[in-house]
Amino acid sequence: MALQERLRHQVLLTDDFGALRTVAGVDVGFEEDGAVARAAVVVLDLATLEPVAHALARRPVTFPYVPGLLSFREAPAILDALARLPAPPDLLICDGQGIAHPRRFGIACHLGLLSGLPTIGCAKSLLVGSHAALPDVRGARVPLVHQREQVGWVLRTRSGVRPVYISPGHRVSLDTSAELTLRLVTRYRLPEPIRYAHNLASHGTLRRRV
Repeated sequence: MALQERLRHQVLLTDDFGALRTVAGVDVGFEEDGAVARAAVVVLDLATLEPVAHALARRPVTFPYVPGLLSFREAPAILDALARLPAPPDLLICDGQGIAHPRRFGIACHLGLLSGLPTIGCAKSLLVGSHAALPDVRGARVPLVHQREQVGWVLRTRSGVRPVYISPGHRVSLDTSAELTLRLVTRYRLPEPIRYAHNLASHGTLRRRV
């Protein structure tokens, strides 16, 4: 927690990137009853949202599951997978939180600082904060507020399904984090890079699943 408090001040919450041609999703599954982390990274062409590269990495788990400290458990394996790509992606979107975190330093922030890449956190559940009612219309979004500070967005990616919780990780602004995430969504709730990474991390395949 002390490390997170120190590193949070290095997070850049403005758009600091050039032309975006590729975007990578990352996710982590576990083997051997949780003893081994299996990290997947899948790079998509931003124009077509089709995979152009992917990598897997396995690493023994050395940190327990503690809410708010996810990066210490999963980031080492993710960094190994990123290092196996033929070229770094232009943007990284993570299945987890960015600054929508008790210490404003979720896994997307940590990965952004360690990799140097622009990052966005896209979480399936709420960790901190509150928000107004969200219209049931694709693309609707309302601010996610914690301790009187906006830390992200609650974004409806598809009508009739639960929203996702978007927050910048590093080198991406609040508004752009939501806009880019919606651009990465097709017919499903989750952005395509995260769906592909989840399939690879959990099932060992790039096949599309809901």
